[in-house]
Amino acid sequence: MQGPVNVANMIERFLTISALFAGVLCSQPSAPSPIAAPLRELPWGQLNFLHTTDVHGWLGGHLQEPLYSADWGDYVSFAKHLHDKADADGSDLLLIDTGDRIEGNGLYDASEPKGEYTNDIIKQQHIDLICSGNHELYKKNSSDNEFHKTVPNFKGNYLASNLDIYNPDTGELVPLAARFKKFKTKNQGIRILAFGFIFDFKDNANNTVVRTVANTVQMKWFQEAIRDRDIDLVIVFGHVAIRSEEYSLIYKTIRSVQWDTPIQFFGGHTHIRDYKIYDGKTVALESGRYMETIGFMSISGLSAGGSDKRYPVSHAAGLSFSRRYIDNNLYSLYHHSGKDSDTFHTEHGRNVSRQINSARKSLNLDKRYGCAPHDLWVNRVPYPHELSIFTWLEKQVLPDQFRQAPRAEAGNKALVVTNTGAMRFDIFQGPFTRDTAFLVSPFTNEFRFVKDVPFKAAKEVMKLLNNEGPVLDAISAQRWMLTPPEQTAGRAESIAPEMHHWITPDFGQQVHLGDGDSLTPGYTTNDDAGEDGDDTLHAPISFYNVPNCIQAGVGFEMSHDNSSETMILGDEDPETVDLVYNEFIESWVLLALQYLGQKYKDSDTSTYMKGKTLTTIITDWVKKNWDVKGDSCP
Repeated sequence: MQGPVNVANMIERFLTISALFAGVLCSQPSAPSPIAAPLRELPWGQLNFLHTTDVHGWLGGHLQEPLYSADWGDYVSFAKHLHDKADADGSDLLLIDTGDRIEGNGLYDASEPKGEYTNDIIKQQHIDLICSGNHELYKKNSSDNEFHKTVPNFKGNYLASNLDIYNPDTGELVPLAARFKKFKTKNQGIRILAFGFIFDFKDNANNTVVRTVANTVQMKWFQEAIRDRDIDLVIVFGHVAIRSEEYSLIYKTIRSVQWDTPIQFFGGHTHIRDYKIYDGKTVALESGRYMETIGFMSISGLSAGGSDKRYPVSHAAGLSFSRRYIDNNLYSLYHHSGKDSDTFHTEHGRNVSRQINSARKSLNLDKRYGCAPHDLWVNRVPYPHELSIFTWLEKQVLPDQFRQAPRAEAGNKALVVTNTGAMRFDIFQGPFTRDTAFLVSPFTNEFRFVKDVPFKAAKEVMKLLNNEGPVLDAISAQRWMLTPPEQTAGRAESIAPEMHHWITPDFGQQVHLGDGDSLTPGYTTNDDAGEDGDDTLHAPISFYNVPNCIQAGVGFEMSHDNSSETMILGDEDPETVDLVYNEFIESWVLLALQYLGQKYKDSDTSTYMKGKTLTTIITDWVKKNWDVKGDSCP
């Protein structure tokens, strides 16, 4: 592992070079320029990796956050420079992506069909190992897209160790891609055995089959593959949390027959920066979300092609692993590639950036619906709080919009329940655009309802969905689906909430370096290797858990106390209400009602407002309440 970093020296270097980057540009015209900050160097080694995960369509970068404003074209240029470095010094570089490339950004979600532009953009980056996430599997059309487009685009590099699909052309159940791969690296000749997994996902469309990891590791092909002794490294990559039971089982299974072979895991799904040490020869890396992070990993001291050849010589005494989480902005990318604004951008990278800009214009993603008067946060403030996006939903958006439903206009009262995981991103003060709507909530689920539910039962539903008890016990394996993914990681094993200080707030919290300089708040990751993993020094921020679900009353006044559970009504209780809910949580709502003695079935439910999703409901509210005349937001 890498030794301690001299922070004072880093800050001194930062103050010296920051002026050189004052003219940093961004590839997307509307992206903010990055902010200069002290940087830790990349721990380059014998075998190096760049890792992306949970990109969710953010190929254009973050257009309201300077720290993550580089785009996919910049990533293409960055990878080219690091490949050149590897070729020059005889080391190796591999690129890995661990799924959830879709849903969560207008660049993917605004097109018809969805993903019309993103497939061609993603394939511009050479990726050596790539797999599916759960978001590729929710809908039949998106998993068919993987089969027809992504797998061929990355032919030979896409792996699906436990994922099958019914061939859209023949109807035959086949592996989505190859189960595993054995190959040698370009320069060192390191012999690698690779597997590509997805966690034990159960909510996929019926055209795909996810085999459990427990079943997969017992299969003949897997048992034979892991007994190959002519390998120098096993890579297990996948859309799997690195502290999950699935990865623990894969590790134990491989280690039982390969007791001394190094194993490198790459994970995803929980949207966090994390690094786990399994043993002295096995580590795992997870690299955040939304192209905020480019994960960097290096290994030195590996055997190469069965020989004693090592790189570099100084590491010959033993195996070493190092990691770095790169803030995805041009300030970081210039520095780590040893380039500047004149030498960094390759022609290929520029073309990809132009391709992204053209797609954004075609989709009219900058069309402004309104101007947000202040920031609203998913996890940066506690719930309830006036700046919580969930407080805003339950007090303003949901009551106002559902009041316009035909049954509400006819005088029927309603109680609206939605899961917090339906909200995927914060709202920043300033333009609320077509793109923003998809960033905040990209899902296509409509709202359904059960009519005339006794209020004394309806008001207990959210409590059952939020509290430990019989309903959550029945869905324990799937409760992660209710909340934001980042929060799921906070529940896994013994990960402390303070490990996940990952978003840049705007609360004026800064760490001063002297001479008027200060650290920008952002990721301050504490993982198994310590606190030096982030490439950029930041001031820390706080992360707050939110409940699984929130609710709003329609046609009657209601709120809750600071526990976020106790309901406080205005006048007398309604006798019955329409129980309205995001259709994504229908099975859990019906289960709660059954536990409360209300025997409702699927056939008792129907659409509440046809064609309305949380995305369109939020957009309609913004148009009505945040509309501002003029060319720019005040």
